[in-house]
Amino acid sequence: MPNAPIAVAILNWNGKKLLERFLANVLEHSSSLAKVYLIDNHSSDHSIAYTKAEFPAVEIIALADNYGYAGGYNKGLKHIEEEIVILLNSDVEVSPNWLEPLFSRFTADATLAALQPKIKDLKSPQHFEYAGAAGGYIDILGYPFCRGRIFDHLEEDQQQYNNYQEVFWATGACLAVRKSAFEQVGKLYETLFAHMEEIDLCWRLQLAGFKVAVEPASEVYHLGGATLESYSPQKTYLNFRNSLIILFLNLPHSHAIPTILARLVLDGVSAIRFLLSGKPKLLLAILRAHFAFYGMFNALFLEKRKRKSAPLRSLKGVYPKSIVAAFYLRKRKTFKDIKL
Repeated sequence: MPNAPIAVAILNWNGKKLLERFLANVLEHSSSLAKVYLIDNHSSDHSIAYTKAEFPAVEIIALADNYGYAGGYNKGLKHIEEEIVILLNSDVEVSPNWLEPLFSRFTADATLAALQPKIKDLKSPQHFEYAGAAGGYIDILGYPFCRGRIFDHLEEDQQQYNNYQEVFWATGACLAVRKSAFEQVGKLYETLFAHMEEIDLCWRLQLAGFKVAVEPASEVYHLGGATLESYSPQKTYLNFRNSLIILFLNLPHSHAIPTILARLVLDGVSAIRFLLSGKPKLLLAILRAHFAFYGMFNALFLEKRKRKSAPLRSLKGVYPKSIVAAFYLRKRKTFKDIKL
């Protein structure tokens, strides 16, 4: 497959140290099948100069500002012509032959629009990694989880999830997309800025009749936490706010309102847990997330009018119960335990 139409697009913002660590690996295992791009979100740490000097084969797309994950990729992909584009975090180490299984799946199925490899933890390679593991799912209240990861519980990879599988969402850490489908559904929703935008995209792809899947024959290793540390107030704010936004936008009104009311209660419980565990800044982040969401209603109503919607139960990769209850009350700690 010497002329496979694949682009590997790495989004960067002041990530020179990550480029020094990971970019050579990506080029080594990608250049025979793909063109590698660096989309730079207006870095000030000489990332572009370093890449030009050390990796002249990488095509640089320099943006005028920091547009976040969603805006950065939307603007960057305008300059990429390849039909299959892999949105790759700058802190991912890839494996030999990681591209072939992904490209083969796209070639075999024209309805496949988003695909991820198996994501493992670079710091603990025998375990799945938080951001995607072996494919993303969602529960009836909109809480995301994965094959291999429920909340913060990461399973050891014992090849228990090695089958190709349709899922609800594919991780933004290493997200292969069919560019025509990506553009058809409206690209990434830039209001989200960062976090959960890939879930929103995959939701819209399913609503448009496309498939989202995981191909574990391809394996990559994610460092994680390179942009925002786990449990940072900003990350907590974005995750809670964005979860409410995508529920409102993609569910029918008759489902969105009761679901958001239920989330108000459960998010309140999470806030209390953070307070009791000595993390008052995270409690404040949840409160800020809810107030921000309520303050966006006018803009969200306009966006919702452009979108299709359907009950969650009608889509692939949905757990028809509460993953919160399964995990915390019934002590179901692994994906196989919940009997999807």
